Amino acid sequence: MRLALIGAGRIGKVHAQAIDAHPDARLVAVADYHIAAAEALAQQFGARVIDAEAAFEDAEVDAILIASSTPTHADYLERAARSGKAVLCEKPIALDLARTGEALQVLEAHPVTCALGFNRRHDPQFASLKRAVVEGRIGELETLTIISRDPAPPPAEYVAASGGLFRDMMIHDFDMARWLLDEPITHVQATGSCLIDPAIGEAGDVDTAMVTLTTASGRLCHINNSRRACYGYDQRIEAFGSAGMLEAQNETATRLRFTGEGGQVEEKPHWFFLERYAAAYAREIDDFVTAWKEQRSPLTDATDGLEALRLAEAAVRSLEEGRRIALADIH
Repeated sequence: MRLALIGAGRIGKVHAQAIDAHPDARLVAVADYHIAAAEALAQQFGARVIDAEAAFEDAEVDAILIASSTPTHADYLERAARSGKAVLCEKPIALDLARTGEALQVLEAHPVTCALGFNRRHDPQFASLKRAVVEGRIGELETLTIISRDPAPPPAEYVAASGGLFRDMMIHDFDMARWLLDEPITHVQATGSCLIDPAIGEAGDVDTAMVTLTTASGRLCHINNSRRACYGYDQRIEAFGSAGMLEAQNETATRLRFTGEGGQVEEKPHWFFLERYAAAYAREIDDFVTAWKEQRSPLTDATDGLEALRLAEAAVRSLEEGRRIALADIH
C-alpha cells in the first residue's frame, strides 16, 4: 500500500513511523500547510512533499491517512472516497453529528476501505480482554469500568477548539465501551466538574468527568476521565462478570516490580499516549493494510465514529440538563 499522509504534526509522525515499519506499506508523500514540517518528515522517511489537494488525484497513491486538524477531516474523507482511495482518518470525523452523517453518505455512495483512528481497540492488552470476554472467561459481562486520565491538562485555547472533554478525550472510551459491551447502549448519565484548571472552565468545559452508560439488557459501564494524573498516563479497564473479573493494567517501561522489607514498588505508567499506545498504532496500520488487501472491513470504521460521537453528544446534553439522556433522542 502506497500512502499519502496529510498532517505532519505529532500524530502524523506516529503514523509515519508505523507505516515505515510495516513490510507491506510505504509512505510515498507527505502534505502539511507547514511546509517545513512536511519536508522534514518526508525526508526522514524517503517520501516526497505533496499538496494535500493533489494527493487525491495522484496515481502513485493508493491510500490517504488523514492526520490533519479536525475541521479538515470530513472534507478530506469525502475527497478520498470520491477518488476511490482507501482512507484511514483520525478521530473525530467532525465535531457535530450532521456533518459526520454527510461524510458517511459519501462513503456509502463511494465505497472504499475506510478505517477510523480509534487505536485503542488495537492495544494488545485491550484486545486480549475483549477476546476473553467473547470466549466467556468471566461468564456473562455485567459491569464495565474504564479509567482514562491524561498526565497534564491541555492549554485552554486547545480545549475551546477541541469540542470539549466528551468529544475529544472521552470519545475513545465511548468507542471502547461500545466494542466491549457489544450491545445497544440506551441511556447516558454524565456528571462533570472543573477541578484542575480554572481556564478550562472559563473556556466552557470540564476537566473531570464521570459517565454511566446503560445497555438494553441492563449492563452498566462507568467511565472516569481526568485531564490530570501526576503519575503519568492512566489507562485501565475492568470487566466484571458472573464468573470472574478481567483487568487491563497500565503499561510501564519494563513492568518491573520490586518487593522488599518496606513493601512493593512498581514503575510509573508511561507518561503519554505516544509511548503507551505505540504497539496499538502499529497494529492499526497492519489492520488497515490487511483490510485493503483482503477487501474486508477494518476493525473500526466511520460508523463507529458516528456512534461514539452520539454518545459524546448525549453526555454533553446530560451534563447541561442534569438528567439521564435516552440515546434514541440523539440524532
